[in-house]
Amino acid sequence: VQLQAYGGGLVQAGGSLRLSCAASGRTFQSYTVAWFRQVSGKEREFVAAIKWSSGHTYYADSVKGRFTISRDNAENAVYLQMESPKPEDTAVYYCAIDRGIILSMIRRAAEYDYWGQGTEVTVSS
Repeated sequence: VQLQAYGGGLVQAGGSLRLSCAASGRTFQSYTVAWFRQVSGKEREFVAAIKWSSGHTYYADSVKGRFTISRDNAENAVYLQMESPKPEDTAVYYCAIDRGIILSMIRRAAEYDYWGQGTEVTVSS
């Protein structure tokens, strides 16, 4: 499975940006798809996740109400819509997938087997 995350770039605080995650070689059906982010020197941090089959979504408190994760069945893609980003949202964003993650583990990076290469987001103040 190859995942590709793209859509990052420079955005002003208060603007908007949409990240995309696409998979080749496999559909997202029956997977949990998540976004994580990482700042140099810090651990990878959970941002949001969606269970493909149910559409249920989960968010980190720091982005709840500002970011929206969604899926597109036709495109086999997952999106992260970032509204009103803040400078502290600056990071490299990664998408990751796995099957069979239980709810209590959904925020743990170590539970995900497949990762995309990351896309950098810089939020200017």
